[in-house]
Amino acid sequence: MEIEELKRKLSGEEPQKIIEYALNNYKKIAISFSGAEDVALIDMATKIKGDVNIFTLDTGRLHPETYEFLDRVRDHYNINLKTYFPDAHAVEQMVNKKGLFSFYQDGHEECCGIRKVEPLERALSSLDAWVTGQRRDSNPASRASLPVVQKSGRLIKFNPVANWSLKRVWEYIRENRVPYNELHKRGFVSVGCAPCTRPILPGQHEREGRWWWETGERKECGIHLTLADSLSTTRKRK
Repeated sequence: MEIEELKRKLSGEEPQKIIEYALNNYKKIAISFSGAEDVALIDMATKIKGDVNIFTLDTGRLHPETYEFLDRVRDHYNINLKTYFPDAHAVEQMVNKKGLFSFYQDGHEECCGIRKVEPLERALSSLDAWVTGQRRDSNPASRASLPVVQKSGRLIKFNPVANWSLKRVWEYIRENRVPYNELHKRGFVSVGCAPCTRPILPGQHEREGRWWWETGERKECGIHLTLADSLSTTRKRK
């Protein structure tokens, strides 16, 4: 089925129907897991199919609560959670040259490129499709037109909760007793690396807690905005 036809077919469906379609039509598919939306998707997926491929990225700079959260989800759903780490040599070179907190001066793109984008490339290298927890309202500046399914480089990318609000995600989490990161109880809404994430204040948008020292509205690490180009560049280098 062509991607535009698939968009029309799935655009008005609930996340459970989108995940069911994805799992039934793609053998080499995995769910990308890091936040609350992703665990809601894992909960839906495991109710549809027992054997679901799930991966996460360990940047080496996550909050202790996040590491505990990953293990709770692994145990709760009895899943094989595959973890991808950044290239040790690339991290070593960056830290030795620029220190542990260079992103406060230089911006987060280089660090995220090493700790997130490159490991994600490896995670996706053997897949035909992947599932994310992206929502349109999580970042209106860059995700306002996010479809429930799209092309991502050579892969098909499913965004089953693209149409959902943060409120609807949390309604699902509470209704289904889905595990969540303890940091959410302390004002963290969008949780990333420890040096780059902080709680938000009343009235602030959820994304304002990410890379809080930077100005601008995009607030993205790069794995969704530049993935197609980076995968293409990687293949050319090979």
